[in-house]
Amino acid sequence: MSKEKSVLITGCSSGIGYDAAHGLAKRGWRVFATCRKEEDCARLRGEGLESFVLDYTDEASIAAAVAESLSRTGGTLDAVFNNGAYAVPGAVEDLPTDALRAIYETNLFGYHELTRRLIPVMRAQGHGRIVNCSSILGFVTAPFRGAYVSSKYALEGLSDTLRIEMQGTGIEVILIEPGPITSKIRQNAIPHFERWIDWEASPRAEQYRRKLMKRLYEDRGPDKFELPAEAVTQKLIHALESKRPRPRYYVTTPTYIMGALRRILSTRALDKLLVKG
Repeated sequence: MSKEKSVLITGCSSGIGYDAAHGLAKRGWRVFATCRKEEDCARLRGEGLESFVLDYTDEASIAAAVAESLSRTGGTLDAVFNNGAYAVPGAVEDLPTDALRAIYETNLFGYHELTRRLIPVMRAQGHGRIVNCSSILGFVTAPFRGAYVSSKYALEGLSDTLRIEMQGTGIEVILIEPGPITSKIRQNAIPHFERWIDWEASPRAEQYRRKLMKRLYEDRGPDKFELPAEAVTQKLIHALESKRPRPRYYVTTPTYIMGALRRILSTRALDKLLVKG
């Protein structure tokens, strides 16, 4: 790349964000690789990345990370990759409303707060890329995934609206929709599940015991069709560097299959398929 471009990435401690940060840095991007915890940032700095804290649940932390990024570039930022997120497994009927409020703070409101703070910068410079990491679960659902699914559905709606509103500004709004990717999202979901879901008191206790508990606590190796985080980075590169980026990027075979089935099948037919898992 002839001119060094800058990108702010969230959720870089592992998985998708970690690979994206290193992958873009190797391509000549100036990467601001943010994490929720300072110890993770210190580890990334030791690996040669510029890294500082950004916690989606803390407005002051978001403001400080934006200010830090702009101070390092002289007031510009070419792109943001909103990536940090977590899951709260559990049936919707067992999900306390406060658990939904908490997950939305990270998976939706934090994205919105960061994006709003960066749009004026991108408007002033006449260009920018806002890339939001959604999921296959941003357009099809799955049992016991209601909290995560609803946060990603909301992200998709907000992103679609913003994309239309930004037409003519030079700012592109892009969704990446991965299916199963190698990451720590399962392990990271366990403390949230234990905090919020009283599964033994649920009328679905036997379902939890037979299905969810094994999936959540047992390390069964890669899922079928699982791809490494690098697969997301490759789509992110296209989203950031293409002259005409796509509004959506599917990643993994299941995303392509479900995208097609959602267009072809009736709601009831798709429901039957999703119930089987």
